[in-house]
Amino acid sequence: MTRPATTVEPTAGPDDARAALHRLRTEVAKAVVGQDAVVTGLVIALLCRGHVLLEGVPGVAKTLLVRTLATALDLDSKRVQFTPDLMPGDVTGSLIFDPRTAAFTFREGPVFTNLLLADEINRTPPKTQSALLEVMEERQVSVEGARRPLPDPFIVAATQNPVEYEGTYPLPEAQLDRFLLKLTVPLPNRDEELGVLRAHHAGFDPRDLGAAGVRPVAGAADLAAAREAVGRVHVAEPVLGYIVDLCRATRTAPALELGASPRGATGLLSTAKAWAWLAGRDHVTPDDVKATARPTLRHRLRLRPEVELEGVGVDMVLDTVLATVPTPR
Repeated sequence: MTRPATTVEPTAGPDDARAALHRLRTEVAKAVVGQDAVVTGLVIALLCRGHVLLEGVPGVAKTLLVRTLATALDLDSKRVQFTPDLMPGDVTGSLIFDPRTAAFTFREGPVFTNLLLADEINRTPPKTQSALLEVMEERQVSVEGARRPLPDPFIVAATQNPVEYEGTYPLPEAQLDRFLLKLTVPLPNRDEELGVLRAHHAGFDPRDLGAAGVRPVAGAADLAAAREAVGRVHVAEPVLGYIVDLCRATRTAPALELGASPRGATGLLSTAKAWAWLAGRDHVTPDDVKATARPTLRHRLRLRPEVELEGVGVDMVLDTVLATVPTPR
């Protein structure tokens, strides 16, 4: 999608940036009903320069949610439909021979944007999935030894269907670990679903966000001011120790064969700081860590096969870890 014509004036400081980001929920709700928690998760990812894996059954507006957020943030967004025949160059870009100049020129791929929607990322083979590793970690594309940096801000929002596995290629742990958050997009409750039907009955077109009244309420300047403020959020030594203890507890949990890595611990630190700042605090509490632990860690853990057969889920194991690791006072 192209950047909206309307632009947002830069904010004066972190308080204005926080207010602008809080307005996102109202703006996104004009097109997407009942996904406030997912919107907050995406905002936290932007504040932390992290990537998001969105998991939900078809028809819960995962794609619409990302498009609407990009419009409300006045950011450029591109969508890639991942398919079995997609090649790495289709994502990152490639060298094209120009017969007029008898030279190769680089044609940018869709990753050169602010918010990349990788739709059904698990439908493309590992060769193409791995093309995103450098993009997600280094925020650049390397072609023939030349490094081409991506715009700032830049995040990948990837979607996958949790119930359909035919013709899919599960993401390897190394790539899952590159995602800062894994957000579950739930089905709406009855009242929310009635709201969806009323909107469509009244003529809502998900392909025309402008007609739905979605306008930019924040922008890159707000994100820059917010990131600077998040970086100044204080974390006491006991809270740092609590984050480490939680991650170490996942490595010894009997139900898990793979626990959280140190990257998971640093991710939890970042998301807790962003959560605390959005709540209006200049310091992180243990409750902030608990609030972000599940989306930050759930995709970094792997259940033992026998435990999975018993119907135990990763979130259930995380609940046990959170209940057993002593909380600092």
